Amino acid sequence: MKVILLERIGRTGSIGDEVAVKDGFARNFLLPQGKALRATEANRKKFEAERAHIEKRNDDRKNAAAGIAEGLNGREVIIIRQAGETGQLYGSVASRDVVEALAADGYTIQRSQVDLADPIKSVGVHTVSLNLHAEVAVTITVNVARSTDEAARQSAGEDVTVTVYEDDADGDFAAGQKDAKQDDRFDDEV
Repeated sequence: MKVILLERIGRTGSIGDEVAVKDGFARNFLLPQGKALRATEANRKKFEAERAHIEKRNDDRKNAAAGIAEGLNGREVIIIRQAGETGQLYGSVASRDVVEALAADGYTIQRSQVDLADPIKSVGVHTVSLNLHAEVAVTITVNVARSTDEAARQSAGEDVTVTVYEDDADGDFAAGQKDAKQDDRFDDEV
């Protein structure tokens, strides 16, 4: 299906481009959300008549997104979750959790603007991209920790999961060797 784009769509085109897209993409996404018009003569004339207004509206949205991006760029968001000793979370951190953490800091972001390929499932410092506008993207740091103290240590660059795991591993290894020596004594008596 041929459509006329009313805003820049990633990997598809810019404002005013007449592009061919799959029918489902046009019917289920572009047309209902007002991001495109069907490519008919009447719609072409309508678009050309309103082109200046559409471009101004897009520039206003872009400027608003750039203002938000200025405050968010490089920002660290701390999310406290329960996790095991190895750093494996008992749940996960999804885009919804990032949006809630940003809302607590006073930023209004939509879940669809958070570019998180897979949910975060481990304690640590993760980088997350936010697509605030088709032409404005920003990167934030999400610090997932078990406590605020651990989050502060992770922010300083300490790898908390390795430290905890190595301490436990050394203790378990020594205990395991001691148990193995006791087991050898009993095997000789049988």
